[in-house]
Amino acid sequence: MKNLLLQIFTWWNGQTMGTRFFTWRKGEFVGEDEFGNKYYRERAGKKRWVIYNGLAEASAIPPGWHGWIHHRVDTPPSDETYYPKSWQKGHQANRTGTAQAYRPDGSILTPESRPKVTGDYQAWTPGE
Repeated sequence: MKNLLLQIFTWWNGQTMGTRFFTWRKGEFVGEDEFGNKYYRERAGKKRWVIYNGLAEASAIPPGWHGWIHHRVDTPPSDETYYPKSWQKGHQANRTGTAQAYRPDGSILTPESRPKVTGDYQAWTPGE
């Protein structure tokens, strides 16, 4: 029941009811990646889409599938032996808004104190 309610009222948890219906009517299953994301294409057209396993995180699409979903290559990785290039990195989750987010020196959210001012500039004061 919870999964059904998520599909009806949210778009970021897997697929919506509209996507489920469109996939059922016009979709052709192409393959699945190592994260459990499922890839489809329209039977009579050029549309391609992904149904995420869990939260919709666009950066979770591996490089081979990324090329296919964006029409850079015509053959999906499931139809060929695809190996990522040595320079292609694996997925890193987007940590923005979490405790693990990147916080540079001087950020008000970092526990470290701000670096001391070195005095190599003259601060502007209004009215001067």
